Amino acid sequence: MPFLRAFRDRPGLSRLLAIRLSSQVTDGVFQAALGGAILFNPERHADPLAVAGGLAVLLLPYSVIGPFAGALLDHWDRRTVLIWANVARAVLVSIVALSIATGAPDTVVLVTALLVTGASRFVASGLSAGLPHVAPREILVGMNAFFTTIGAGALAVGAGIALGLRAIFGSDNVGSALTTMGAVVIALIGAGIAVGFAHLALGPDHPDTDGAAITPEHPRGPAMRAVAVGLLHGGRAVARARGVSGSLCAIGAHRVVFGLNTLMLLVLTRHSALGGGLAGIGLVASMTAVGMFVAALLTPWSVARTGRRNTLLIALSVGIVAETTLLTFNGIVICVAAVVLGCIGQMCKLCGDAAMQMDTDDAVRGQVFSFQDAIFNIAYVGAVTVAALAIAENGHSPGLPIAGAVIYLTALGLVLSIYSQRRTFAAERHCVKDCFGDVAADQSRAESSSNLT
Repeated sequence: MPFLRAFRDRPGLSRLLAIRLSSQVTDGVFQAALGGAILFNPERHADPLAVAGGLAVLLLPYSVIGPFAGALLDHWDRRTVLIWANVARAVLVSIVALSIATGAPDTVVLVTALLVTGASRFVASGLSAGLPHVAPREILVGMNAFFTTIGAGALAVGAGIALGLRAIFGSDNVGSALTTMGAVVIALIGAGIAVGFAHLALGPDHPDTDGAAITPEHPRGPAMRAVAVGLLHGGRAVARARGVSGSLCAIGAHRVVFGLNTLMLLVLTRHSALGGGLAGIGLVASMTAVGMFVAALLTPWSVARTGRRNTLLIALSVGIVAETTLLTFNGIVICVAAVVLGCIGQMCKLCGDAAMQMDTDDAVRGQVFSFQDAIFNIAYVGAVTVAALAIAENGHSPGLPIAGAVIYLTALGLVLSIYSQRRTFAAERHCVKDCFGDVAADQSRAESSSNLT
């Protein structure tokens, strides 16, 4: 009922959801089309090291500039950013399609795709930073779960659209280019939806406008300066909020494990362990999406009753067990593990989103979300690169699942260490009770205040 009332009483929430869906469908079409064009194109070929190199080109440069550019989300009207980032994405996808159609080398295709990825992450960070402006605080955790889960479904829909277009146009360079163009129309639809927002409806609270308040984070004429120090501000904000630090440790660990598993899956599918080509990848991706849906139901319930810390610890513990089951290299076991790992990864992500939205000031929220993106991409690409150097030709490398389990165990210890102080427990308890409307909220606030004093 709170969800229904929120969508009824806040039209901006529905509009933000529509932009999220269009953005995810665009990403799904583009990513599936690009993967087909590079990995499963009879006119091209990519070995594991080439895949790792391509991902590095695609993600690492944005990981470096993202936290700096994300600072602009805390200074410029986020509505305007969403409009023009979507328009830019449509133009850049067209350029990628042209480079594919003309048979340009993989490096050229991936470098142009890098720009699309940067625009896409800019949109994603803007949507996350703007959500607290249209969603009531008391349902923010649940709304994050809903947005992320339905967004994952939209991503799968986009991938399905790409597979359908690929079947129509073919898998060669021209067919792959036409398939990629499908993302252009959807990106422009997202830009059109964003036009409906009022000026500054998504924040920031201290935009770069005449008469705006001057603060240490927003001195006079701060936009270019904010870009220059974006990474520093984002890192400081994360360090000050222990809940954010703990969540990002869990998220980073999962992304490393996800990177190891991704390359292993690609090699296994090429040897028909899960069905050849895109079909095997699509099967495991579908199982992962099921796990993400389960996480959307479990995470708000778990956070409300046990807190973010215990939710993270439970997720990481389950991840250790799930990762060790991959040592069987059995297709059915891998699909079941994909459900579990998709669930625990999404639980960590939802805890992180809630922490960044509730425990950080709006003045640095965009920078914090971009800082998270940097962790996502660097951890993922680093893991894929290591896996490419260590993986067996047929994909059966027991060392990768074992390394994944050890990484989860290490993250579990880090989360325990970060949350060790009593102050963190008290502050989080206050936050959880307040967000979920517990009947004992007033008493909990009094206890927390006393403990902090």
